[in-house]
Amino acid sequence: MTKQSMVRKLFLGAVLLIASAPCVVLGQELPDKAGGAILLWNDQALDTVRSLRLGAFDAARTYAMLNIAMFDAVNGADGSSAKFRKALVKPSSSDRSKDKVAAASAAANAVLSLLFPDKASEYETLLGRIQQRLSQVGVGANRLTRGLNWGASVGEKVFTIRSTDGSTPKDTLVGGNNAGQFRADFGSAAFRNMDSFLIGDPLDYISSGPPALTSPEYLAAHSEVRLLGDIEYANTEYDEIYSFWKAGGGSVRPPGEWIKIAQVVAEQEGTTNSILTTSVLFAALSIGLGDASISVTFDKFTYQFWRPATAIQNANTDGNDETVQKSSWAPRNGSIGGSPEHTSGQSAFAGCGSTILAEFFGTDNIEFTFEGDNSIAGSRTFASFSDAAREAGRSRIYAGIHFQFSNLAGQATGRGIAREVIQKVEMALI
Repeated sequence: MTKQSMVRKLFLGAVLLIASAPCVVLGQELPDKAGGAILLWNDQALDTVRSLRLGAFDAARTYAMLNIAMFDAVNGADGSSAKFRKALVKPSSSDRSKDKVAAASAAANAVLSLLFPDKASEYETLLGRIQQRLSQVGVGANRLTRGLNWGASVGEKVFTIRSTDGSTPKDTLVGGNNAGQFRADFGSAAFRNMDSFLIGDPLDYISSGPPALTSPEYLAAHSEVRLLGDIEYANTEYDEIYSFWKAGGGSVRPPGEWIKIAQVVAEQEGTTNSILTTSVLFAALSIGLGDASISVTFDKFTYQFWRPATAIQNANTDGNDETVQKSSWAPRNGSIGGSPEHTSGQSAFAGCGSTILAEFFGTDNIEFTFEGDNSIAGSRTFASFSDAAREAGRSRIYAGIHFQFSNLAGQATGRGIAREVIQKVEMALI
């Protein structure tokens, strides 16, 4: 028998729980496979993050809450017993009288509507279309109603549980003026106190910190980003990579890029044949991304490290005689970055997302193509999840907003969190 990951074996086993259920064809611009409903509601969340211009950490929390609710709703409608998070909404009974697509959709609608009430009409419209189509393809009224009611109750419970998770009220770190310090204010500092979705202690994965300003490691990273991330340095390859992974305001943000990758590969690999398996994939992925936010914001709050633009413009103050000071230097990114530099959130999300996806699909080496999240980025093809993660991390050096040591630290944080998520998913699904 060929070797495959434990998580993949368990997920394949989960498919057997619903193998006898007919595939639900939604049609009319709705997904043609039951698991496609999970992708559809993730599209709604991605669009919400874009339109409301949410920050990366708020976006990661949103994706996690959405996908936890959908998994719990599907799990309960199916009568299964999987439980891989702290606040599982347990099914009230083991019967299978609830429609799983309806349950997932009602849960998603509830979470998103409660999080973003001004956009509730959009979510209700989508739910109505799905409900109508389910009726058209023969889902009975009782089964449909039970699914909708169950899913709504799950979504409301997930929202209630997370409403006191420590991510609010807003907490702002005021920037400093000393050498090595971030000079602006950091408005997302509260996320360092957020309750984890699954992992035991986010502080197990924090960085040991940036190197000393006088160290050879700092000099090497300082010199690299000064050369490669300069807005005046014309390089077609670096320009394309930077643009593709930029994920600034009005985009799905860095965690959303891994949701998009999962959407592409889930369809490509046939995962969407099963709504249960699809919901497990997106729950595990988004839980990892959400928990990575905590470790990253803790590092940023703790180290308050300056961004490359500030470091290069003020190199004459860093105590390192070999760093080059250039007062007119500006990053390819345009802005210097809205949070302390260390550690890299983009890199942590990449390390986490790529590790979870490789484990789920049983191999890192899956080729995929997906679209960048701005109008000029186009699409890029990757030979593996780890290739995408490496490029995502390096894009921040080309953008001129991160040092390589923060890329490496962020990747390590993300991979560590992913491994704990994977381990706990494995234990829960046995």
